[in-house]
Amino acid sequence: MHVCNAISYTSSPIMLSISKDPQNLVANLLYLPNFRNFKNFKHGKKQVTCCFEIQNNLSSHELSRNGRRHAICQIAALFSAISSTVSAARAAETELQEDYELYKDETDKFSLLVPRDWIKGEGKADGQRSVTAFYPESSPVSNVSVIITGLSADYTRMESFGNVDAFAETLVNSLDRSWKRPRGQAAKLLTAKSKNGMYYVEYSLQKPGESKIRLLSVVGMAMNGWYNRLYTVTGQYLEDDADKYGSKIEKSISSFKIA
Repeated sequence: MHVCNAISYTSSPIMLSISKDPQNLVANLLYLPNFRNFKNFKHGKKQVTCCFEIQNNLSSHELSRNGRRHAICQIAALFSAISSTVSAARAAETELQEDYELYKDETDKFSLLVPRDWIKGEGKADGQRSVTAFYPESSPVSNVSVIITGLSADYTRMESFGNVDAFAETLVNSLDRSWKRPRGQAAKLLTAKSKNGMYYVEYSLQKPGESKIRLLSVVGMAMNGWYNRLYTVTGQYLEDDADKYGSKIEKSISSFKIA
């Protein structure tokens, strides 16, 4: 992964405006930049613990004098199974270490897994929001962005925006322009769920004549000691590139945690 200290981006579909109206704030959460020009980041480390369970089926009969030879064979097979399982676990661990790394932000207190070869950028959006982004150098569209926004005292938990279904519908409806003439961007809600105090929303966007974009967002809230902050993590990729980037972005989004 590489890093730089600034982000250059194209225009976003929605800009932020802090409002005491939950629906208005939900409608201004997303910022979908196309990131460019990042470099020089030191690779981190990722540790994974794999475990296994082997059942010992040796009976008292097998441990008798007449069954010792058979028991010894089973013990040998047992150790062989252990060796094979450990080797498989190590191979899986090595593969995960090679493909991903755990990114931890000690300042903003969050973490997520990101593909090891993706580029990292960070900066400020609108002079208000902190933005950290990760993207593959070969794709101008696919990326994962973490946007942190300060909230007023009116927002104390995610339910301040309504339940997850209302939140998701407001979010996606605010992006939909398919009802306009001429027809504009179409937005479609795919799934919405609440888990561990965070909202997970999956949806798609498609402008006329362009490829469809799949988006996955997780939104959570945390106090930094002075005020609550909203964490909006969004991964996006072209549906045409789903085989190449879909599982990577899904893994990154699902791994997001607020410390």
